[in-house]
Amino acid sequence: MADRVGASVDGEVPSDQSQETASKSSRNTQWVKLNVGGTCFLTTRTTLCRDPKSFLYRLCQEDPELHSDKDESGAYLIDRDPTYFGPVLNYLRHGKLVINKDLAEEGVLEEAEFYNITELIKLVKRHIQERNRDHRSRDARKHVYRVLQCHEDELTQMVSTMSDGWRFEQLINIGSSYNYGNDDHAEFLCVVSREYPSSSSHTTDREFEPTDRAQLIQQKAARM
Repeated sequence: MADRVGASVDGEVPSDQSQETASKSSRNTQWVKLNVGGTCFLTTRTTLCRDPKSFLYRLCQEDPELHSDKDESGAYLIDRDPTYFGPVLNYLRHGKLVINKDLAEEGVLEEAEFYNITELIKLVKRHIQERNRDHRSRDARKHVYRVLQCHEDELTQMVSTMSDGWRFEQLINIGSSYNYGNDDHAEFLCVVSREYPSSSSHTTDREFEPTDRAQLIQQKAARM
């Protein structure tokens, strides 16, 4: 009788110990399911724990200060945009930032900051800075136009010898200088352009003077 009672006592497991055992078993599972904004992601614990200071690391460690519910399938519920979670998860997988062209880098930065992934935050900020610098550089460039007058027999040589960034824009036939003879050569106005940085020392006011003239000639040619 005493043996049976002893066995019964030894077989009982306190509820708190049972919860601790279940928690350890959960942490030992390699695969983790996340429900981010209604979309499920399946990944490994190793991937999510890549940054020990991140929200996802704390989630995998079941930090008692981090309250997170689970859905009916056992996936952690995270109320964030699943579209922008993809680049975050892929970065944790292979360490590279890959963003689809229809996604804003600022959106990825928001998610990186929410999940507190330090290196990803730095990387996205650097990409945004480079993008903004490129945009400013393109916006700062100006077109300089020049109008060159030439005869028909000079046209081929002039176009073929253009260099130093000058680009052919438009050719306008202005007729012949003379109204007699069988060997008259037609004359042309050739509009060429070149890009300059706005801060370049090459872009003097004088170089911008032909711009209005070129535009006027182009307008006249369009009406001919």
